[in-house]
Amino acid sequence: MSAPLPSDLGPVAAVPAAVPAVPLAPKRSGWLSPLNRRRWANFRAHRRGYWSFWIFLTLFTLSLGAELIANDRPIVASYKGELIFPIVKDYPEEKFGGFLAVTNYRSPVIQQELAEHGWAIWPPVRFRYDTFLTDSPAPAPAPPTWALSQKTCSDYLEQRTGKPGTCGDLEWNWLGTDGNSRDVLAGVIYGFRLSIVFALILTIVSSVIGVLAGAVQGYFGGWVDLVFQRVIEVWTAIPELYLLIIIASIITPSFFVLLGILLLFSWVALVGVVRAEFLRARNFEYVRAARALGLPNRTIMFRHLLPNAMVATLTFLPFLLNGSIATLTSLDFLGFGLPPGSPSLGELLAQGKSSPESPWLGLTAFLVVSLMLSLLIFVGEAVRDAFDPRKTFG
Repeated sequence: MSAPLPSDLGPVAAVPAAVPAVPLAPKRSGWLSPLNRRRWANFRAHRRGYWSFWIFLTLFTLSLGAELIANDRPIVASYKGELIFPIVKDYPEEKFGGFLAVTNYRSPVIQQELAEHGWAIWPPVRFRYDTFLTDSPAPAPAPPTWALSQKTCSDYLEQRTGKPGTCGDLEWNWLGTDGNSRDVLAGVIYGFRLSIVFALILTIVSSVIGVLAGAVQGYFGGWVDLVFQRVIEVWTAIPELYLLIIIASIITPSFFVLLGILLLFSWVALVGVVRAEFLRARNFEYVRAARALGLPNRTIMFRHLLPNAMVATLTFLPFLLNGSIATLTSLDFLGFGLPPGSPSLGELLAQGKSSPESPWLGLTAFLVVSLMLSLLIFVGEAVRDAFDPRKTFG
């Protein structure tokens, strides 16, 4: 008897073959990868650093519009039906009936002319960092207006206008004036912006150079690493302060001259960190596989190794920014920084040291510098926690 054929047994249900489950890659939400979302969550969990970041960012953003906050010119004005913008354009004084090449909008004659033939919107602080006050009720450095007695204000107004008044009728100096009869609050606003911009440029450029030098050292190793290390040791042995003193005795250091001098030495800060990361990862399996596939060294260094090394680099950046601000402030305090007349927190500290009878100078500069550096330290701590592998992958 022959065995029945499958066709004689009726239809047979098809049994699907077992397909192994393939884990799907996590979907990218927006422009952040899952790893960066966990880092951002860790950063936000550090409440002190998170709010310090937003406070610092708000202060820096406001300082970028310093001309709109503290200026001795109107933001916008209307004169005889014409809309003018003195804050962005120099108008000759002959436009208002005078004869000077540049209009002095603080002149009572010009202010009366604007009041009679139009209107003007002034910034909250009617002084720039370089505005010299010639009509202060007290000799420079003058205390804040709110600290003056009513008798002092009344006597000054009576002498000036022939009518007594109160301190509210004066131009208000919230933080007083410095030894050069300049408004301290305006100098702090402009000095804050100058310090942050200087430190940002110095940190970014020196970080790029330091990362490139460390990557070359760590990736190639051998004689390249040995020669680079000896050169760095010799270079860092040069006394930076003495070099600044010598250059300052020959030329007056400007913004870019001082930036270039500090850049000659500040790039070394990140070389050791990046070099260590490249030395550790250059013999990993994925690097060997990339070499076996024939990828060029440039691609391996900057596409595969550098992202891993940037974790340690980004952790250091807030502290490098902090150090750059402290360096500029120290040089200005010693007199080897920016040229005289620049909005400088270090110069304000020096004036406070030389004028102990004017405590508002030293206290103002100390509080502003302390607040700036403290906020950056707190941000640096939060960034360090955000990139900590124990918290990111925990």
